[in-house]
Amino acid sequence: MRWLKFTAAGQTSWGIVEADKVIAVSGDPFGEWKRTAQSYPLKDVKIELPLVPRTFYCVGLNYLKHLKEAADKRGEVPNVPDRPEIGYRAQNALIAHDEDVVIPATATEKIHYEGELVVVIGKKAKHLNETDAMSCVFGYTIGNDVSERTWQKADRGLWRAKNADTFKPMGPWIETDVDLDKMETIVKVNGKETGRFHTNDMIFGIVPFIVELTKYFTLWPGDVIWMGTDGASPDLKAGDVVEIEITGIGTLQNKFIAGKR
Repeated sequence: MRWLKFTAAGQTSWGIVEADKVIAVSGDPFGEWKRTAQSYPLKDVKIELPLVPRTFYCVGLNYLKHLKEAADKRGEVPNVPDRPEIGYRAQNALIAHDEDVVIPATATEKIHYEGELVVVIGKKAKHLNETDAMSCVFGYTIGNDVSERTWQKADRGLWRAKNADTFKPMGPWIETDVDLDKMETIVKVNGKETGRFHTNDMIFGIVPFIVELTKYFTLWPGDVIWMGTDGASPDLKAGDVVEIEITGIGTLQNKFIAGKR
């Protein structure tokens, strides 16, 4: 099932995407809901953020190629993590599909994308093990972890390098039925492919991260875990359009624009 948060006829609600239509529902996917008789052409609705998470977890350096390329740029030997490493991102950075990423006026030319699988939590969970870890997963969406790499090297906590307003596009919807082993992540800039990798080819998969997280934190419905990326990004500039497709989910597209001085 494909869950969409959308606005049509002046109202924002949840809907179910079926082919080229959106069927409006009353309620929400994390509680009670039912279909309504109202439907809209998908092309005519405004796609909103699928959700605003209570807690926004993220995974760093979870693909070998990405890890190696980052180490090579520093002239270092790759340091492969021996356990899941977890961080956070900020809600203020979230924007929806087809909304603009604003490059701050003080940013350097080192603006990069990272195409990521996003895991959406569907129920409260704590102290899960490898057997039951996936029981809390509701579905999946797509994220673009935008970074300002010069700031990333200079700032403690990645406070602006990763979390500036609009730096976290997410969407377009939540897909509940996927085959992780068959999925590919494909990134295009201005229609030209710049990266492709097997989505589930992670150093640590979803299960180890959920097990590690729930040792210390309670997961809540609507929490998200961004699972990291592979490969490297070109330097992006105002006017560029980035498309991140994950097969089985869909495509997240956002234009990059210059911020005001």
